[in-house]
Amino acid sequence: MKVKRPELSLLKKIFFIDLIKGLLLTFSYQRPSANYTEQYPKVRPKVAERFRGAPRLNNDPDTGETLCIACNLCSLACPEHCIEVGWERTEAGKKALTTFTFDISRCMFCGLCEDACPTPCLELTQDFELSLYDRRSMKWDRQKLEEGNQPVVYTK
Repeated sequence: MKVKRPELSLLKKIFFIDLIKGLLLTFSYQRPSANYTEQYPKVRPKVAERFRGAPRLNNDPDTGETLCIACNLCSLACPEHCIEVGWERTEAGKKALTTFTFDISRCMFCGLCEDACPTPCLELTQDFELSLYDRRSMKWDRQKLEEGNQPVVYTK
């Protein structure tokens, strides 16, 4: 059976031996050659290929009309109920999209709305800069969704 010498533990307490050991371990990881700093606003980081960010409503490149057929499947697939689709019938009897509202403050970017859409109109883009100062500006209407989120470009 090992007996601890009381004078040795007292010396450890007086000279903060355990604290010094911990600080040495911490500072051993602080090598400047091992550190990597991104120059974020000026140099954009690479985002993973499967990353889902800001939503966007796509338009037909030829005609400029929306690809949304107002089927409301994206709204039904959304577990957070953050998508509202407004439509009305035309004279031809087809549905026409009138309003499309996407609340990004409630969205968890799961991509279920994108998967449920039968046309390639709804897309979750690679844009990750969604910070805003006002909660009311986090509810995007059809015009904002068609324009897409415009990130701020910083210059020197």
